[in-house]
Amino acid sequence: MVRASTTPLRTLALSHGASLVYTEELVDRSIVSPTERIINEELGTIDYRVPKHTYSAKVQRRLENDVDNPDAKNGAVLLRIDPLIERNKLIYQLGTGEPNLALEAAMTVVKDVDGLDVNMGCPKKFSVSGGMGSALLSDMRRACDIISTLRRNIGCNVPVSAKIRLLDENDPKKTVDFVRGLVKAGANAIAIHGRIRGDESHIMARWGTLIEVVRELKLCGDVTVPIIVNGDLYTREDIREMKRRTGCDGIMLARPALYNVSLFNRGKEEEGEEKAGGGISADGGEEEEVPISQFQQTNHSGYYGYNSPLLHSRTSIVQEYIGHCVRYRAHSKNAKYVVCEMMNARRAPTTRVPFLNMEFEGGQNIQSVCKCRNLNDLIKVWDCKWTIPMPSAKKSVVSSVGVEVQGDLHNYDDRYFLDHDKFRKERNDALNDQLSLSTKMSASTGIGEEKKDDDAPTSKRQKI
Repeated sequence: MVRASTTPLRTLALSHGASLVYTEELVDRSIVSPTERIINEELGTIDYRVPKHTYSAKVQRRLENDVDNPDAKNGAVLLRIDPLIERNKLIYQLGTGEPNLALEAAMTVVKDVDGLDVNMGCPKKFSVSGGMGSALLSDMRRACDIISTLRRNIGCNVPVSAKIRLLDENDPKKTVDFVRGLVKAGANAIAIHGRIRGDESHIMARWGTLIEVVRELKLCGDVTVPIIVNGDLYTREDIREMKRRTGCDGIMLARPALYNVSLFNRGKEEEGEEKAGGGISADGGEEEEVPISQFQQTNHSGYYGYNSPLLHSRTSIVQEYIGHCVRYRAHSKNAKYVVCEMMNARRAPTTRVPFLNMEFEGGQNIQSVCKCRNLNDLIKVWDCKWTIPMPSAKKSVVSSVGVEVQGDLHNYDDRYFLDHDKFRKERNDALNDQLSLSTKMSASTGIGEEKKDDDAPTSKRQKI
């Protein structure tokens, strides 16, 4: 998830039972030269940082004047990896539309990650207009060329995967054929999101079609790689049902993990079922099944439901996240953005919202978080009592004063949460104007320098 899947959330997810974690999608050109690979001995991390001097004078002034984030003077950290925590568990998600650029980006980071994933599912304008994301779903030749180029050159020890969307809302064959093409090109795993391009997140994922696709793939003799499903799996009951109906090999969580990252906690009983190879049936057996659309709209109760005893309180989860932000010197504005995403259900399906508890034990709300200007403010609002010591530090990072963080070149606007409809309209108008101007000024078909989310604050990056 762009802006969210940075080191604090990834390490938090691992602490709650995630098997693998993905970086936020990083566009190919953003990670290559002049980006520097730095061993950060103080934090015990590996940093990929863009030196400040490579940016425009305007951006440099912004970095220098960022009083709430004094380390911004060193440049922007694109990727921070904790090799102690993330070793053998970190997948680098790549935004790309060209095989050669994909390979250059992959070669830059391959020694520090454990897998490469090509994002073929992002439906946003700047991703699609740059030939990336879901634009690849309508160009199988180019999509397969990217996979085969990576597979030929990276080596057999680093798996290459792809995340896609459903290609058709009703017909599973189109998606099945696309997956078979990617596997033939060398993909080692495929993740499928249960929406088609153009579907909004507040609409239910198309589980019916997704189930048909996975079942058909499991019958294909030429598809022997893991198939991972994604989309609206908000409870362990959802996860268990999806596994039972499809026989899928794994589950990917995104927005549900922002709602409560302890959803990764399987519990001893479920872990025992998985080790025994039970609890999963691709055909559903002879038992009469509840229609899947009805199941999606059910208020699941009990051990694996919305109020499962396996889940930690959402207040404690936010406090843990802030502790991880202090540990990894996250940019305060990025931390605030993620906390706000954790606190609201705006991008959850409307049928799920009534079942999602949006109250917090300390009475915190979006308005109180948006008033925060640094990590210290967040710590006070959430009454954080602990933090995580850095490997090289003689004592823990202070949790109340003196927190310094790295630079971040994302722009964050509180209106994104406080007045989202107006903010989105203004931003879409600006994006449309920019696209129109770009079309008039250039006939270039090269890949864009950044991945922009039409439904999130803007992010600017100097061309390289």
